[in-house]
Amino acid sequence: MKQYFKIIILLQFGFFSAFAQPTVKIAKLKYNGGGDWYANKTALPNLINFCNRNLQMELVADEDMVEVGSPELFLYPYIYMTGHGNVVFSNQEAENLRNYLIGGGFLHIDDNYGLDKFVRLEMKKVFPNLEFVELPFTHPIYHQKYNFDNGLPKVHEHDGKPPQGFGLLYEGRLVCFYSYECDLGNGWEDQSTYNDPEAVRQEALKAGANILTFAFTQD
Repeated sequence: MKQYFKIIILLQFGFFSAFAQPTVKIAKLKYNGGGDWYANKTALPNLINFCNRNLQMELVADEDMVEVGSPELFLYPYIYMTGHGNVVFSNQEAENLRNYLIGGGFLHIDDNYGLDKFVRLEMKKVFPNLEFVELPFTHPIYHQKYNFDNGLPKVHEHDGKPPQGFGLLYEGRLVCFYSYECDLGNGWEDQSTYNDPEAVRQEALKAGANILTFAFTQD
């Protein structure tokens, strides 16, 4: 089951057909609890565009939305989760997300300042026996096409904390990457949204491209 997503990606990216149309989609996770799961509306489309232009990924231009407990979760090799507030997973949703991740899916949680205390509790429902561990800067997720020798870039400042990248490892495989205290998705947004310097946006997009590449190609 772990190879399912990789095989689908290879087929859909056109490795076996020079005339294949983009059919690989990524999705934003819709969750309950009242948190703004829909935040950063232009983030994923901009990341997709960046990856298509610079990594020739040929992803479908617009992201989908998928609910935590939906069987459609299994249609996506990469799921993006963000927001500022409360998160609640039912037992069924936690089981569905766990099966998705064990089966080869990849969840990227992107703290949009305020998500941390809620999402950590809910992910314990998904994997009661796993803990988030900080990934070393030598981890391959920081060294795909782009090298980040000091880990994630800092997009926005809140509490004077350094950006950190955490992971959940299931049987040695990184099933969930958690970007914390860096506002990575904000850096993917349209420049007019936050008026961030273009250099900062580019670093954020490169880091996102690395995460996508890693999610699609890890063993």
